[in-house]
Amino acid sequence: MATRLRHRFLAYGAVEFLSTHVPDDPGPGEERLLLVHARQVVGEVHYRMCARCARGVITDVALDERFRGSGLGTRALSHLRARHPGTAWHSTLTLRATRDLLRRMRIPTTSPGPLCTHAA
Repeated sequence: MATRLRHRFLAYGAVEFLSTHVPDDPGPGEERLLLVHARQVVGEVHYRMCARCARGVITDVALDERFRGSGLGTRALSHLRARHPGTAWHSTLTLRATRDLLRRMRIPTTSPGPLCTHAA
């Protein structure tokens, strides 16, 4: 229990978010939100988004085993929403762990395919 509490504390205090998003890039592209702790990547959120359509799709969420169940996934997706306000988020993920996270965050599942007409 103490280890889990420690990881929750780290997830909320010592993990930084770094984005590969290029500002003012109007077209959709593969982007990543890196979750960094002590200069080490402990998780990633892969996504595509189109600023012109205000649509985004999450294609992968990966967390280091020691941070699972710490709330870091929820914090990362909340950060992504705050970074891109007004964006309608969807996901292509169907694995149980990520499906539960996305349901808690109220992010619907969509079929893989073009994000928008700009991606075609």
